[in-house]
Amino acid sequence: MSNITINSSLSLFFFYFFFFFFLFLISHPVLSTFSHVQDPDLVVQDVHQSINASRRNLGYLSCASGNPIDDCWRCDPNWEKNRQRLADCAIGFGKNAGGGRDGRIYVVTDPGDDDPVNPRPGTLRHAVIQNEPLWIIFKRDMVIRLNQELVMNSHKTIDGRGASVHISNGPCITIHYASNIIIHGIHIHDCVIAGNGIIRDSPQHAGHWEVSDGDGIVIFAGKNIWIDHCSLSNCNDGLIDVIHGSTAVTISNNYFTHHDKVMLLGHSDAFGQDKNMQVTIAFNHFGEGLVQRMPRCRLGYFHVVNNDYTHWEMYAIGGSASPTIYSHGNRFLAPNDRFRKEVTKHEDAPESKWKHWNWISEGDLMLNGAFFRQSGGGAWAACSRASSLSARPVSLVGSVTRTAGALNCRAGSRC
Repeated sequence: MSNITINSSLSLFFFYFFFFFFLFLISHPVLSTFSHVQDPDLVVQDVHQSINASRRNLGYLSCASGNPIDDCWRCDPNWEKNRQRLADCAIGFGKNAGGGRDGRIYVVTDPGDDDPVNPRPGTLRHAVIQNEPLWIIFKRDMVIRLNQELVMNSHKTIDGRGASVHISNGPCITIHYASNIIIHGIHIHDCVIAGNGIIRDSPQHAGHWEVSDGDGIVIFAGKNIWIDHCSLSNCNDGLIDVIHGSTAVTISNNYFTHHDKVMLLGHSDAFGQDKNMQVTIAFNHFGEGLVQRMPRCRLGYFHVVNNDYTHWEMYAIGGSASPTIYSHGNRFLAPNDRFRKEVTKHEDAPESKWKHWNWISEGDLMLNGAFFRQSGGGAWAACSRASSLSARPVSLVGSVTRTAGALNCRAGSRC
């Protein structure tokens, strides 16, 4: 165990010590629990049990989930009146994604998408193409079937909290040369290929788009992007692709299921601009029916931290073209197939090359025979740029990812 992990465990131990002391002051019976707990991991478990049992009485203390994003905003019962506070809660490489924080609220009232060239006011497409910053919310539950890719303009937040919003059974979301975008609380699934067509991407411009791949979300030359608490599954190509020189991206608290090629980070081995790519993958649950690419990386710097991997059929984390991958405090549960235990896959290179790639596993938990094939030398120096946030102890991965995916938030109560 590294010094970082030990220090994190000690910090948590002292936090929970004082937490239990506080509970003693208000409830003497808690002392009996504390007096018998010596292992820090057991302290963690018991504290979470105490938190859940006394949620109503402890007020704001019940939000000490260990998930720094959720603890930033989910405690607030008035979140609906303070929606734009969410933009202050981003972490990792995409922490500067302000989205539509500095703009007005735009309410989507119409799920239709009849005309991608001249979208009706009140539709999601009309909202995302505007030049001004906008915080986009939804009046009610809705299923949006797009006729063409939803090409987003910069400085936008799509905020699904308070409604059940599905983008499905059509082409889905494209972030193309755009920056400062937040996508939160949306169900994205069953995305399909779009045909050739004209699509408006701003009030002033509409252009011809070639056939799309059918990704859930594709980020093409984007910057300062944050995708949080979305549920993604079953798309034609990838669930999330980050390509063509995109950088400063955080993908967090999402729930991925039922898909083959989950996440591609980097356009091609020869696309040199992706050397500057920096992506944080944090607090996600990679769930049932997944095959590979969680993520598949090229060239850049990737911090994969505190994710829960409960399913894969081929591999979990892979890549080519010498990416730096820092796997940090993740939980990997290998499938029962005895040939699929390896977490990693070094692609498109002989061992004489990939042995120099910096792939580091630090504080990960390997279950059911899972193993991570590390490579590279001077690991910590190479990974320093990837360390975009501190990992929680791997014993907390279950709790920090328990509510991954789109949340069932309703006005007047905590999410």
